[in-house]
Amino acid sequence: MKRCEPDSKNKLERKTVEKNRRIRMKALSFKLVSIIPDRHFSQPKEFLSQQDQIDEAAAYIKILTERIEELNRRKTQLINHGATTNYIARTSSKPPILTVRELGYGVEVVLISGLNKNFLLSQVISVIEQEAAEVLTINVSRVGDSIIHTLHAQVKICRVGVDISRISDRIHEIISSNLQNFFFKGN
Repeated sequence: MKRCEPDSKNKLERKTVEKNRRIRMKALSFKLVSIIPDRHFSQPKEFLSQQDQIDEAAAYIKILTERIEELNRRKTQLINHGATTNYIARTSSKPPILTVRELGYGVEVVLISGLNKNFLLSQVISVIEQEAAEVLTINVSRVGDSIIHTLHAQVKICRVGVDISRISDRIHEIISSNLQNFFFKGN
């Protein structure tokens, strides 16, 4: 009788271990299926068996693996052909950010651009002066890979004032035309 007890105890332990393993596997498969986008499944997840869900997840992983390999091949080609410098220069040249504020009888223009700015500061000054304001100070500072241009101008005729939106629109036109020239030249 003592002999039977260890066997039944071992059997019970094996059943418990197997049950815990199944619970763990079910939780892991649920977690796997939950991170797969719904659009990848051929039909709603709820209508698929657990095996079909795992098969769909495996197919999705295979697609992602192929995509990674393709991107690595393209990266290698770019490096080998020396195109990375041009590509990096184009992507790092972020379009300038413009802020124009009215400060009583003055105007503040702040332009934040990449290191290879895509506009001429003289054009911006010209626009401000054509809109009846006189540029008093210009501050230029570099922060990381950005250059910050701050222009302070004073209204020439206080009764007339300045049209902030017109200044902003005209400077945006300068920036966008210079950006188009920059990208069409292939810089």
